[in-house]
Amino acid sequence: MAEAVIVSERPGGVYTQDVKTSRHHIFADEPIDLGSADLGPTPYELLCSGLGACTSITMRMYAERKKWPVDHISVSVSHNKEIHGDGLRRDVFTREISITGNLDEAQRARMIEIANKCPVHRTLEAGSDVITKAV
Repeated sequence: MAEAVIVSERPGGVYTQDVKTSRHHIFADEPIDLGSADLGPTPYELLCSGLGACTSITMRMYAERKKWPVDHISVSVSHNKEIHGDGLRRDVFTREISITGNLDEAQRARMIEIANKCPVHRTLEAGSDVITKAV
């Protein structure tokens, strides 16, 4: 089991949070217009960054394994809530992927296929169970 990420309130803004992983420390927050101090990314920005980072890392690992000439990968991720034809409101993550390097069209298409196999993408796509315990 992966080590837990610990999130706790901290001084700064009304909603400012300390986020501590096993090796890193960042802040999460809400913007000033929502009454906080904007000292870090919002929770949805963190979620988007996880998807973007996992996508880029997965693509880089594949390019390295194939020894393809990929110079740079950039992933832009946005999040919206949309109502679908069935009337259900769903979270929609949109990725825009830029790959710089001397790749042919087949290689570029394969890289996009690989992007869709990143573990965070698969987790979001499959849905998850969230277990909450009072301690």
